[in-house]
Amino acid sequence: MELRSLILQPNLSHLFPTFTCCVKLKPSFRHLQQKELSLKFTRRVGFLAIITPLILGGEDIFSTQNANAFDFRFVAPDMTAEEALRGVRNHAQDLLQVKELLESESWTEAQRYLRQSSAVLKKDIYIIIQSKPGIERPELRKLYSTLFNNVTRLDYAARGRDGPQVWQCYENIVVAVNDIIYRL
Repeated sequence: MELRSLILQPNLSHLFPTFTCCVKLKPSFRHLQQKELSLKFTRRVGFLAIITPLILGGEDIFSTQNANAFDFRFVAPDMTAEEALRGVRNHAQDLLQVKELLESESWTEAQRYLRQSSAVLKKDIYIIIQSKPGIERPELRKLYSTLFNNVTRLDYAARGRDGPQVWQCYENIVVAVNDIIYRL
């Protein structure tokens, strides 16, 4: 019964919202003041209002640049496991070269270099772990976790300028890198 009365009803204005507003008009437009200004928004107008800025400013909204931060985007790998394996040794050596910056106590440069070099190494090791058989993965994941947890701890210790904690984390990173390279 309700559905039939809804379908047969010629005026369906109660289904579509009407937004009204009262505008204070200039004295020359007093004759319009009695009329109510109303706007009807349809789904099409609402859709266009949302989509237009996305289309026109899409490059700025969906920018993928990151400001010296860890890169946690793990999507389809850009390289094969063999290419990643060739790059792991070089990237691991790059990660260990942060020692020079730590010795000179250049904390902000050390953090920046640590983040950049660890992001590439992280991606390479992740690709290699995914290509290994399921039996070998848990042990490699544990080493992976140990390595990058210590990288994060080193980053925080460098931020706080905590020398002893920095060197302890660096030693843990060296041990973890050597273990990972040995097992790969």
